[in-house]
Amino acid sequence: MSTYIFSSESVGEGHPDKVADTISDAILDACLAVDPKSRVACETFVKSNVVVVGGEITIPSIGQKPIGSVINIEQIIRDAVRGIGYVNDDDVFHADKLFINNYLTTQSPDIAQGVDAKQVEGKSHAEQGAGDQGIMFGYASKETTELMPAPVMFAHRLGRELTRIRKSGEVAWLRPDAKSQVSVEYVDGKPTRIVNVVISTQHAEGTTHAEIEKFCIEEVIKKVLPTEMLTAETSYLINPTGKFVIGGPQGDSGLTGRKIIVDTYGGMGRHGGGAFSGKDPSKVDRSAAYMGRWVAKNVVAAGLATKCEVQFAYAIGHHQPVSVHVDTFGTGTVEDSVILKAILEVFSFKPADIVAQLDLLRPIYSKTTNYGHFGKEDAELPWEETNKAEALKAAIA
Repeated sequence: MSTYIFSSESVGEGHPDKVADTISDAILDACLAVDPKSRVACETFVKSNVVVVGGEITIPSIGQKPIGSVINIEQIIRDAVRGIGYVNDDDVFHADKLFINNYLTTQSPDIAQGVDAKQVEGKSHAEQGAGDQGIMFGYASKETTELMPAPVMFAHRLGRELTRIRKSGEVAWLRPDAKSQVSVEYVDGKPTRIVNVVISTQHAEGTTHAEIEKFCIEEVIKKVLPTEMLTAETSYLINPTGKFVIGGPQGDSGLTGRKIIVDTYGGMGRHGGGAFSGKDPSKVDRSAAYMGRWVAKNVVAAGLATKCEVQFAYAIGHHQPVSVHVDTFGTGTVEDSVILKAILEVFSFKPADIVAQLDLLRPIYSKTTNYGHFGKEDAELPWEETNKAEALKAAIA
C-alpha cells in the first residue's frame, strides 16, 4: 500500500493577510454595488494601526467625478475591520483608531483598451479580452462532500468554528487572529486518519494555556472534525509557542494576496500564482480560477473522475484562452482527451463568457474572502454548482 501524510492550513479573519484581503474585497463590492462594470484592482497593506490601500479603480457610470463622491473608502475600511472584530480596548489595530493612507488611482487606458469589448489599433478583435496574461487552475476531488481535498476543508472548519464562537461572545478571551493546520494520512490515495491538528489562536492577557488547550480540543476540534478520523494517536498542538496575546497587524504585517494556497486547495491542487481578493472579474486571475473550479467540480459530480484538475492560460487583451488542459490523475472513466472535448462543448472560456456564465458582475466577493473561495454552499457563489454534470455526461455519450 502507498501511504503518505498531507498537510494543509487555514487562517482566521483576523490574520493580518486576511485583514488585507477583507478590506480589498469590501472595496471591490462597494464599487460593483455602484456600477457592475467597475474595474477594480485594490491592494491593501496593514501594520500596527496603519492601513494603506493602493491600486486602480475606474467606475464608468460616474464619469470624471472622484471615487470619493460615491464611495467612502475610509468608512468601508473601518466597517470591514469592525466586522472582523478588532474593537477591543487593548487592540492597537482598532477599527476606530486607524490611520488610513489612500493611493487608489484610475485604471491605465492601455490595459482598459485590451479588456474593453471594442476594436482599437493593434488589437485583432472587438471582444472583451483577458485583463492579464497568466495560468489558472481548477480542482475537485471526491474526498469530501464539498468535493474538496480533506486537509484544507478540515482546516477551514476549525477556523470557521473558532470565529463563530468568538463572535457569539461565548468565550470572552478569544481574539480575531488565528491559524489552523491539519495533517491527514492517505492510504492508496484515500484519506484514512488525522495524524495531527495545530491551532494557534490569539487570546486575551491572563488566559492560561491549559484553558486554551482544553477549549480548542474539546469544543472545536472534536466537534467539527470527523470523529472516525481522530484516533488515540492523533496529536494536538495548541498555541505551541505558549502565548499568543499580540496578534493581528500589531504582531505582523499583512498584505492582499499572500494566502493564495489557503484560498484554493491547500496545496493539493496546483495554483497559477495569481491572487483573488480586490480584483474585479475582468481579471482572469480570479474569474478563470472560479471557472476552473466550476468545470472540475462538474466533471467529478458527473462521475467522469474521482479527481480532476483543469488548467488554462490567457494572453492580456486576447479573447480566447491560449490553452486548456485536463488531468484526472488516472481516475477518469474515459480518456482525459474525451473529457476535454466534452468540456469544450459544454463550457466557454472566453473572459466575457466566464463573467456571464457565472454572473460575476455582482457585489458577492466579501463572501469569498475567508475560509477558502471554494467548497462553500452558497447560492450566490455559482462556481460551486454542479448544474452542468448532466450536460457533460451527454457530451461524453
